Amino acid sequence: MWKVETADALVGGLSAPGKMPCKSFSISALTCKTGGLLRKIANSVCAKCYALKGRYMFANVQAARARRMTVLARALADDAFRAEFISAMSFLVARSPWFRWHDSGDLQSRAHFALICDIARATPNTVHWLPTKEPRFAKGDIPSNLIVRVSAPHIDQPAPTGHVYTSTVVSDKRNATCRAFERQGKCGPCRMCWDPAVKNVAYYQH
Repeated sequence: MWKVETADALVGGLSAPGKMPCKSFSISALTCKTGGLLRKIANSVCAKCYALKGRYMFANVQAARARRMTVLARALADDAFRAEFISAMSFLVARSPWFRWHDSGDLQSRAHFALICDIARATPNTVHWLPTKEPRFAKGDIPSNLIVRVSAPHIDQPAPTGHVYTSTVVSDKRNATCRAFERQGKCGPCRMCWDPAVKNVAYYQH
């Protein structure tokens, strides 16, 4: 049986976004593949990436994200450690009915996505939310408790087609279905992002 401190140390520590009702597993936004390209494009949702400013730039936060990236890379390269990582993450994740993947960063590969799927399968009583701009990696047998929302790359762009769940970013508050901006940027009682009945979530631009 894991202890929280031991499991947390093995996975590199979970992040605790103030907005969320749960913890998350984040890596640096500088590792984003598609996001790295979008940062150079005006009016893209990544042009003013929230994960590359403010508290996300504190030295301790950057160090934690780098630590998780190192642990993730090891889990993807070493089968024995992969099993240990899944066990520790599952123990931590199962402590909450909700979990978010990547409040900073994104999928690195299909193997990365497969790892997340295995953790979701091991925690059937937790609903996982994974926002991504890497649908090319998010393929295969996706567990029913893993909500993969493919993000539109540009502000005021329609929802991407061909995906079960999506998200968009809008410049007009009236068009936003996420109302976190009315609650000091917090989810509050809302669980729309995790809700399989909600096909698209529209966020007001940061």
